[in-house]
Amino acid sequence: MKKRIGAARSSAATEAEEALAVDGNARHVRHRNIVGKLINFRGLVYAPVNENGVIFLFGRVAADLNMYVETIRPGYPDCVAKRYIGKGKWEELRLEFEFRSSHFVGHKHHPGDCDAIVCWIHDWPECPKSIEVIELQSVISQLPNPAMEEPDKVTELSEHNVGDLLPNKEQRTLYDGLHERIMKIDSDIWRKVGERLITYYSPQRVFAYVSVAKKGLRLIVFTNGKRLRDVEQIEHEEGGQKWGRIYAKAKSDYRTVIRALTDAHKRLVAAIKRGDKTGWWAEREA
Repeated sequence: MKKRIGAARSSAATEAEEALAVDGNARHVRHRNIVGKLINFRGLVYAPVNENGVIFLFGRVAADLNMYVETIRPGYPDCVAKRYIGKGKWEELRLEFEFRSSHFVGHKHHPGDCDAIVCWIHDWPECPKSIEVIELQSVISQLPNPAMEEPDKVTELSEHNVGDLLPNKEQRTLYDGLHERIMKIDSDIWRKVGERLITYYSPQRVFAYVSVAKKGLRLIVFTNGKRLRDVEQIEHEEGGQKWGRIYAKAKSDYRTVIRALTDAHKRLVAAIKRGDKTGWWAEREA
């Protein structure tokens, strides 16, 4: 009888252990990683689903945003960074990381202690105009994404320069004259030469892109979604609602193009003061 009871207890114990093991596995299954959509961007396979992902992704694009990080710390705000504004000057930015910009409200942060929110999704239309919102899902759509390579593979790297972008002598001469005139629009303007584009900053944000066209140069300029003289509004399925297109095919086009660029610069400066969105994905106000 005792053996039966002992056997029963042993069997019950075994069943209990198996049940705990199954339950433990079930708990493990329930806590498997949850990931965002596939983005494969600079070492991050999936889109962020939390604040930690936002912090990692920001580190991958900070240089593209002309920023460097001084410190990331516990407490509010999360980060102190510097952003280049041209002419050898850097402005300080107090950054708060959030997965959604609206989480700023739930965390009960004081708006006066923050200059910008870095987030994956901007879903807070009531955000104070004094706080800039850097929505990373919009930012990365405009950035180059070099293919990942094995660490031991030798890759040839070259610094981007105007000569690489404009090997044609006529286009280079046309651009040099145009660049000289662009820099006279405002003393704070500065440029950044990339792999495919030359970007002009206001100094805080982009107001014009220059690239090679079949004949001459193509310029994408900020319009704020409103008609700009001699500028063709971009009709694009995704993005570009606040941007337009103009061409410089000869030196005789300088006057027309510079007039458009001057207006684009003024509109961008005014938009920044109002706290408006100005990027490629910014939607035209109703």
